[in-house]
Amino acid sequence: MPNIVLSRIDERLVHGQVGVQWVGFADANIIVVVNDEVASDTIQQNLMEMVLADGIAIRFWTVQKTIDTIHKAADRQRILLVCKTPKEFRMLVEGGVPVKNINVGNMHYVEGKNHIAKTVSVDADDIEEFNKLKALGVTCTVQGVPTESATDLFTLL
Repeated sequence: MPNIVLSRIDERLVHGQVGVQWVGFADANIIVVVNDEVASDTIQQNLMEMVLADGIAIRFWTVQKTIDTIHKAADRQRILLVCKTPKEFRMLVEGGVPVKNINVGNMHYVEGKNHIAKTVSVDADDIEEFNKLKALGVTCTVQGVPTESATDLFTLL
């Protein structure tokens, strides 16, 4: 079983909060960025690598590569999984990736989305994906930074 210490939805993927605060809080030593677009975009990858604390490894994988590869992780690898969307996490869970809890950090407001928390906005598609995750036994909590208390996402919908 892969040692996944934190699973987070963050549209920014890896930035200062994730690369330093969440890595430290979760005691992660590797970040796996799961996003089909970023997996082939070296410019975005280079920008994310710049904010990492020393000694933290990072991988940029597609959803399918994550499903195919994550079970090969060594016990010493304490993995922080980060995706942009609940759909990506739903696909991972359906593909056998053992995610039981998701920290929902940043889902930006755009036209057509409803603002449900300080840093989280959702539309009907997002809500549908969160409901699918809940049906798969996944707990989803909203928490921007480690010092904030976590709130059950479903109490906000």
